[in-house]
Amino acid sequence: MTYTISKPDRHIKGNVYLDGSKSISNRALIIRALCRESFDIKNLSTSKDTQLMLQLLDSHETILDTGAAGTTFRFLTAYLASRPGSQILTGSDRMKQRPIGILVDALVQLGANIEYLERAGYPPLRIHPPKNLGSDNALIVPADTSSQYLSALLMIAPTLPNGLKLQVEGQFVSRPYVEMTLKIMEHFGVRHSWADNTITVPAQSYRAREFTVEADWSAASYYYSMAALSESCDLKLHGLFSNSWQGDAVLGGMMQSFGVESVFSNNEVQLSKVGQANPFFEWDFLPCPDVAQTLAVICGGLGVHGLFSGLETLRIKETDRISALQNELAKVHVFFSKLPARFSKKTEREYYMVEGKAEVSSLPVFETYDDHRMAMAFAVLAMLGEIEIENPMVVEKSYPAFWEDLKKLGFVIIEG
Repeated sequence: MTYTISKPDRHIKGNVYLDGSKSISNRALIIRALCRESFDIKNLSTSKDTQLMLQLLDSHETILDTGAAGTTFRFLTAYLASRPGSQILTGSDRMKQRPIGILVDALVQLGANIEYLERAGYPPLRIHPPKNLGSDNALIVPADTSSQYLSALLMIAPTLPNGLKLQVEGQFVSRPYVEMTLKIMEHFGVRHSWADNTITVPAQSYRAREFTVEADWSAASYYYSMAALSESCDLKLHGLFSNSWQGDAVLGGMMQSFGVESVFSNNEVQLSKVGQANPFFEWDFLPCPDVAQTLAVICGGLGVHGLFSGLETLRIKETDRISALQNELAKVHVFFSKLPARFSKKTEREYYMVEGKAEVSSLPVFETYDDHRMAMAFAVLAMLGEIEIENPMVVEKSYPAFWEDLKKLGFVIIEG
């Protein structure tokens, strides 16, 4: 299936009621499963990943298939490793290429009983009942790995007999996601301390409390992109908190470089186009990698030179997002290139440059690589001319209503 997408003008006006955050929803579901009492979760994400998490937590099957849901797989690995019973945890072909060894090694050190069924260090896993889980409560985990490993360990930490002392070594990747996990745990009565590079969570019980999931800031990024590419914008996004726990909430400040103003009131934000974009944009995406694709497309769409760093985790997402960006931006004469090693030698960082201005002509066809964020990030280029998106329903992974919400803002979508 493909969608042909166009927008008759470059004016954006309307209201969008964003879905609940997938990241927050999945954490709340794991905590509810670990809690002695159930509690209500309002505005739970309708995303495929969250609905799958909900289904698998309630499942009594011995084989649990997470499909392409990386967060679901990683959180369930830690959760199941702390529970009685044996299960096989598996996923899609792409999931079997995404490393899990660091998390498994940490859990085994804590007393978990996990074996690899195919390639060592990768899914699928057979998870047996633990042996003296938590007798060793001190772990050292590299910080330059997925923050989901750390969050998975932290959420089971209070249920361990001796709690957990988690020492994080090296440069932190996506630290705001770990901070978000700890803040959600605090909401449910779990205390922790964080001194230098060690997070300590004593043994304690989660307390059941009603919980409301904030709208998804990652989803909001696509509307910020529309605002940036617009000639005028009067758009209200509902469900976002000004004091958000989500790392992607940096969008409000980030998008000022593109002439987009954010005004908060009553858990909603008003977007306006108030000026022109700066000719140069630089950002370290290490704390917020999920919006890197969106910003690469914005830079390309406006002809802004973008200097990006902190993209280390993008190659192990739903697809190799760096390669995917390079391939698809080139279709509209925009180039996403890694800078020579001599540029980053002093800082030991990798830098990428976005160069060129998008030329949307002769109906460019964008592949999505089974990656929801590729579909949504590139859909916004329809504001510059007619485009085609392959496998558009991949958005169900995080934002099932995305295409319907675009139609409400005046985008024309034809199924082919």
